[in-house]
Amino acid sequence: MSILDLLGLSSEKKGNSSTGRKTDSVREISRQLEHMDRDRARYLAAFAYLLGRVAYADRDVSSEEAEMMERVLVKIGHLTEDQAVLIIEIARQQNRLFGHVDNFLVTREFNELATKKQKMELLSCLFAISASDKSISNIEDSEIRQISGELLLEHRDFIAARSQFREHLDILKKEYPG
Repeated sequence: MSILDLLGLSSEKKGNSSTGRKTDSVREISRQLEHMDRDRARYLAAFAYLLGRVAYADRDVSSEEAEMMERVLVKIGHLTEDQAVLIIEIARQQNRLFGHVDNFLVTREFNELATKKQKMELLSCLFAISASDKSISNIEDSEIRQISGELLLEHRDFIAARSQFREHLDILKKEYPG
């Protein structure tokens, strides 16, 4: 089975896909996961892209963030370290090049593939990526909040995930005169 078949994108019309248009970002990452079950590959591709989306929110992916993304994919995705490195690099480049176009589409696809438990796991991972340098910037926090909304999670779900990392939130580190 080709990767295009795997993603429902072969040139032969086989009916409309329930997820609509597949993004180039998910397609490219999924190519690296060809040996996996179709749904698992799509899930991991979207997961990796969303990790990269948050890491790149401030227009820079630190080495700590990249290493944390790789560790997360090895642990959660059960990938080899080499696979994780390659997939994270692709996700970083896809975010840099197409993030403004693909962000909502990839998040919507992840929303369709993931259970609520998996969405909550993703939120925790997003905060862990952001906190890997001991600081969650307001931009990163805002991006995670947006993803949470796009995943149709409730505000209390966002707060529950965020509270695990409160010591790293820049907004709470501000010192006020007085």
